[in-house]
Amino acid sequence: MRVLGIDPGLRITGYACVEGDPIRPSIVEAGVFRLVKGTETPDLADRLVELDADLRDLIERVKPDAIAIETMFTNPKHPGTVVMMAHGRGVVLLASKHSGVPILELKPAEVKNAATGSGRADKAQMQRAMQDLFGLESLPTPSDLADALAIATLGMRRAGIAGVVLD
Repeated sequence: MRVLGIDPGLRITGYACVEGDPIRPSIVEAGVFRLVKGTETPDLADRLVELDADLRDLIERVKPDAIAIETMFTNPKHPGTVVMMAHGRGVVLLASKHSGVPILELKPAEVKNAATGSGRADKAQMQRAMQDLFGLESLPTPSDLADALAIATLGMRRAGIAGVVLD
């Protein structure tokens, strides 16, 4: 089974495609889309169009069996952030739906708990956990990449439970 994990953002979107053993998967491809290039900051609509094109190309290239994405996380200290992040998440869901690939939605605390044993893990803990899991020489950076690896890994475990076929 091959699962694509996406950590959506409006400046940086992390992605990771994993396959193989759900407990010790291997990386097919992983990286980030940088939606703000150079010193120019494109407007929101331009970034969303760019994210959509990047995602559609990625899905076509890696041909996943499922796409995993986190549900929304809200922080009462930054209410505007959730609204902005919803735009990027919506593009990921739309591109995924257009591809016909099944979508898995995972809670952020579940992803962190599966990766580190704590639903409150910080970015550094997530990076170290993914470095260890995949036997990487260095920490996966930026943290969006580590998050995408964790999302893909949990997605693979969920999709592969008892051979369940996603609809």
